[in-house]
Amino acid sequence: MTEIVQLELIKNAVGGSKKASQSGRVAPVYNPATGEVFAEVGLSSAAEVEDAIAVAKAAFPAWRDTPPLKRARVMFKFKELLSANADKIARAISSDHGKTHDDALGEVARGIEVVEFCCGIPHLLKGEFARNVGPAIDSYSDRQALGVVAGITPFNFPAMVPLWMYPVAIACGNTFVLKPSERDPSAVMVVYDLLMEAGLPEGVLNIVHGDKEAVDTLLTHPDVKAISFVGSTPIAEYVYSTGTANGKRVQALGGAKNHMIIMPDADLDQAADALMGAGYGSAGERCMAISMAVPIGKETGDKLVEKLIPRVQALKIGPATDPDAEMGPVITKAHQQKVKGYIDQGVKEGADLLVDGRDFSLQGYEDGYFVGGTLFDNVTSEMTIYKEEIFGPVLSVLRAESYQEAVDLINAHEYGNGTAIFTRDGDAARAFADQIEVGMVGINVPIPVPVAYFSFGGWKRSLFGDHSIYGPEGIRFYTRLKTTTSRWPAGIKEGAVFTFPNMD
Repeated sequence: MTEIVQLELIKNAVGGSKKASQSGRVAPVYNPATGEVFAEVGLSSAAEVEDAIAVAKAAFPAWRDTPPLKRARVMFKFKELLSANADKIARAISSDHGKTHDDALGEVARGIEVVEFCCGIPHLLKGEFARNVGPAIDSYSDRQALGVVAGITPFNFPAMVPLWMYPVAIACGNTFVLKPSERDPSAVMVVYDLLMEAGLPEGVLNIVHGDKEAVDTLLTHPDVKAISFVGSTPIAEYVYSTGTANGKRVQALGGAKNHMIIMPDADLDQAADALMGAGYGSAGERCMAISMAVPIGKETGDKLVEKLIPRVQALKIGPATDPDAEMGPVITKAHQQKVKGYIDQGVKEGADLLVDGRDFSLQGYEDGYFVGGTLFDNVTSEMTIYKEEIFGPVLSVLRAESYQEAVDLINAHEYGNGTAIFTRDGDAARAFADQIEVGMVGINVPIPVPVAYFSFGGWKRSLFGDHSIYGPEGIRFYTRLKTTTSRWPAGIKEGAVFTFPNMD
């Protein structure tokens, strides 16, 4: 007799309570290393999302009026709990995303950085004051919360990207509705419990799991004032156009095709090691992954490829439970097949396949969604694997004859998320930082993700909207400026004034 296994049901969190969706629709949650279903997540109906928005709206006035210092104290406690439970959060990330435990710990650390930034919210919300801008007239400005705001987050960083959004929004005095990825929802619920333990009032943060029905409800509901999104460019463009058409402030971060220039004077061992981590870390499922290596000159290209081949062949690939694993599986069976399809297309279009990861198989994990490290050489800008974001462990080498050719190549690409240059030449590095049309630049740094007190965001079709995420840009996105000009009776002259005020 076959034993019936009762799967865990991942619930919504609304108004401080965990509630199972009543929509009747669920999605399976897989362990990508084994291909097994270990949980289910309810897919919320439009009515359930509307209920969460209503709860957030009801909680807003009291939270908005809570002094920033008290909101900061919640963030301080939250930060302590995140640090104390980092290992637990990382295990949850790995369970349904598949990334290695150390990589998951790194994700948690970068999320904690943003919470640390939010601990300074009393200072960050300070406005400006000017006395006597006119006779007995003073002016001051401050930044005020918007109301109910929402976030839609991707599968590749199930803990970090939500932590880039709602701590900033909440610290500013907003209430929040989060729609995380339904592919790996475990970690976000662990973090939610910690924030509630830190003392966040009920209804300030609400989590609704779902698919397009939930997304569209958030994009069109009149009580949602702003939307933050991270995901692919086609969906980012849809979120931006739909949200703004419905009167919302939107920041929508899209896809990428990140290049790294390797100059002839670069330390090639350092550059090759950097490409390994940036290209194959998290199985390439990072919007800041380096997927294009651009060596300058034949000799540089030949030497770089010579160093890369054995490194790629020696990649240690395995499940998150293997402490020696450097790279895990990709997120789903469908994505595994998509990545392999890109490799097929690269071969078809004439790129030289130096290391082929399509047939990788791991004993005991044959049903896992693994793709081996893959390396292409002699890629051209007309090829599909150059134009499109693969989001897998595929590194391509496109050789350029000169520095200017490489810069022109990067500037011509539709994406402008991140880029890097490896060189010992300060003039080349400075020129690169000035000339390149990309939002985040690394100089001998392969993944230039800004620290939390700067802001993260690309250019061109990598970002839709006027504000980058977290940091000072995050504060500006989740607040609106109000300027007050005041005069008290002792300074008021008699009689009506019909000309435009000039403060004379």
